[in-house]
Amino acid sequence: MIRWPFGKRTSGKPAAGQRGGARQSRSGLTRKPDAPTASFGMRLATVAVLVGVGAGVLIWKASTLQFVESEFLRGQGDERFTRVASIVAHRGSVSDRSGEPLAVSTPVDSVWVNPKELTLANEQIPNLARALNRDPDELARFVTTKLDRKFLYVARHLQPADAAKVRALDIPGVHLTREYRRYYPAAEVTGHVIGFTDVDDAGQEGLELAFDHWLAGENGAKRVIQDNLGRTVQTVESIKPMRAGRNMQLSIDMRIQYLAYRELKAAMQLHRARAGSVVVIDVTTGEVLAMVNQPTFNPNDRAQLKPAGYKNRAVTDLVEPGSTIKPFVVAAALASGKFRTDSIIDTNPGMVKVGIKMIEDKHNLGAIDLTTALAKSSNVAMTRIALTLGAETLHDTLSKVGFGRVTTSGYPGESAGLLTQYAHWRPITTATVSYGYGLSATPLQLA
Repeated sequence: MIRWPFGKRTSGKPAAGQRGGARQSRSGLTRKPDAPTASFGMRLATVAVLVGVGAGVLIWKASTLQFVESEFLRGQGDERFTRVASIVAHRGSVSDRSGEPLAVSTPVDSVWVNPKELTLANEQIPNLARALNRDPDELARFVTTKLDRKFLYVARHLQPADAAKVRALDIPGVHLTREYRRYYPAAEVTGHVIGFTDVDDAGQEGLELAFDHWLAGENGAKRVIQDNLGRTVQTVESIKPMRAGRNMQLSIDMRIQYLAYRELKAAMQLHRARAGSVVVIDVTTGEVLAMVNQPTFNPNDRAQLKPAGYKNRAVTDLVEPGSTIKPFVVAAALASGKFRTDSIIDTNPGMVKVGIKMIEDKHNLGAIDLTTALAKSSNVAMTRIALTLGAETLHDTLSKVGFGRVTTSGYPGESAGLLTQYAHWRPITTATVSYGYGLSATPLQLA
């Protein structure tokens, strides 16, 4: 019996003449199958070794990633997908004494880009430019010159429709962020009183600047997870709480403010004046009820803002008060005890000489009492009163009511006016101050 490699059997006796041939044949039958069998086994062993080595490498790498490099990879993932986002503080509002809004902040969207990411989607720049109403070539140049930056504003305070267009484009590297834009309902009527903020919502003029520390809040921060388009998908933690700005209510009465604005504008046109101011005060409390200037400006239109128009003349411009000073002279006279309301002052012959200067009234008023002297605005009577009181008394009275000192309005650039020290006054100085010359004040000080 001869056993074949795969178990097939053949039976029978060989012929006598074929014995040697049978041996030869047996020898061939048992050797020829051995070569392919050995080769197959070697290949199988080689494959098994390679598979084993590969599996070992995979197991080693998996264990390394899981136990050795896990912290590193987690940190890398955090760097790529978590960001510290700002929580924008809401600026406080401003209202008049009745609660009518004079300055409010409205939410708007601004567009910022990562220049490197945007340039990878270069074919989208024209689409972005059209949505922003910008020239495509100019926008491309602007972005490509800032490749070293990761944050670059390309548009601020968009209209809602324009923001929707940008959002719909869904361009890699282009992001929308929420900001606030200041709006002034009374526009130019309160332009100088309220002032305005810049594009970053920081006070630049008026009360917006003077009380910026009060109105402006403090931005917060939070850690967020973003997708590959920069959109926030989850807030991880709060890093710093946001503090909202505080509201402010003014003593201004908008009914009186509108009236003062209208009348000043009409008077300017009638007299062809170049500038003017009106300040209305509550005489019982000293509160400012209205403050207007001409020319004025609209704080809502930043494109038309010019520094020359920012000037709040009611607190910066100096004028000689003239006859408006005379009630203070009469008050000083009564406070001194040297005069009463019925005290007689002789103004004959309608003039008085002080040093080399002659001071005159328009008409000779003769002998008049203190009340008439004020009602007729007599320069001669005021001169005689002032010279009787003396420089020190007159100066002290004017200083006590605020001449020569800034008010407590807090307005930036407010002038203190001019009231020189009485030690330097000559008699003619005392005389001229009594009818409003030789000193200066702002309209707010006079009010």
